[in-house]
Amino acid sequence: MTTAPTTPVLPLPARHSGGCPFGPPPAYPEAAATGPVTRAVLPDGDLCWLVTGIAEVRTVLSDRRFSADIRHPTFPLLIAGARELITDNPDFLRLDDPEHARQRRMLTGEFLVKRVEALRPEIQRIVDGALDRMTAGRTTADLVTDFALPVPSLVICLLLGVPYEDHDRFQRLSRTMLNRESTVEQLREAQEEVHDYLRDLTARKRAQPEDDVLSRLAARDDLTPVDVAAMGVLLLVAGHETTANMIALSTALLLDHPEQIPGLADPATLPGAVEELLRLLTIVHTGLPRVALEDVELGGVTVRAGEGVMAMLSTANRDEAAFGGAGHRATDELDVYRDARRHLAFGFGVHQCLGQPLARAELQIALETLFRRLPGLRPAGEREFRTESFIYGMRSLPVTW
Repeated sequence: MTTAPTTPVLPLPARHSGGCPFGPPPAYPEAAATGPVTRAVLPDGDLCWLVTGIAEVRTVLSDRRFSADIRHPTFPLLIAGARELITDNPDFLRLDDPEHARQRRMLTGEFLVKRVEALRPEIQRIVDGALDRMTAGRTTADLVTDFALPVPSLVICLLLGVPYEDHDRFQRLSRTMLNRESTVEQLREAQEEVHDYLRDLTARKRAQPEDDVLSRLAARDDLTPVDVAAMGVLLLVAGHETTANMIALSTALLLDHPEQIPGLADPATLPGAVEELLRLLTIVHTGLPRVALEDVELGGVTVRAGEGVMAMLSTANRDEAAFGGAGHRATDELDVYRDARRHLAFGFGVHQCLGQPLARAELQIALETLFRRLPGLRPAGEREFRTESFIYGMRSLPVTW
């Protein structure tokens, strides 16, 4: 086992430069073709390991020798200078156990499958309402602004207890926080504003509690308003940005492959179709960062203690050995009848996405209802992708019906 050369082979984050707009930037699969663990350079000039193989990604995300604690002095960051923004109280996804587990347990009950299943009628009502507004008196729309973004925003506002009339504000702030081209000062201002907003909202919830997640968190004696705000930011940003972009990207991809849309109409195949869309699109193109706490042998190299790694979900989810096989299309192609249940779109290990039952329910309901109610849905202009965000997605998707 030897350590690979220290010469970086890929600047991070890689940019889309041609290739399929529904896949990761071509530089990532090109790196994967040279081996499951390769060298890359971060925006601040530090080196890290790019982990692209599915077995190696699973190891990084489940092995306690790799830390998710962003406060580690050599934790890999994808924005130059962002280390000065790290606080002593990051959200729990950026912490290790036992503190990560302690905070996560406070929210587990909110996202249990049984709890989410009970929400399906309300999600259906939100989806139908969005479609009613989108189609009222017209036959064209921008699916992003008129459907893909409002649906998850309304759902997460309902769940958290955030007033929907504030959605323009938190969407603006989350876009800044997720924009890898934001300056450190822009990031600082956005973080301060959204944390201040949620601390104020938490104080109101503590004084006048309602039946929502923030009220239940605010009532806990073991959480400060700062703690609740940190958890609220994570849920609010992740709860609408990821699902909104998945709805838009999934719709655009299905419009390119209309022969596969019938797979959404059958209740027996709809869940699997959504899993395939999650696998193929994997909107966290830039990967999940970790830092090695000790020397680890991984994919033919030795990752030294203190070295950063980026676990690339997007390349892992296109592994032919894991998701290929006779009777199915290549793993860089859509096949809504593929068994994609073991994909890593929600991460892996103890840090995997807490809200995945909710995301699955929203995607299933939104996509099934959209194509059932608008069977003539088709593109109506040039679509635009969002390449500047850590959450890959679409800026616009003109459609007609």
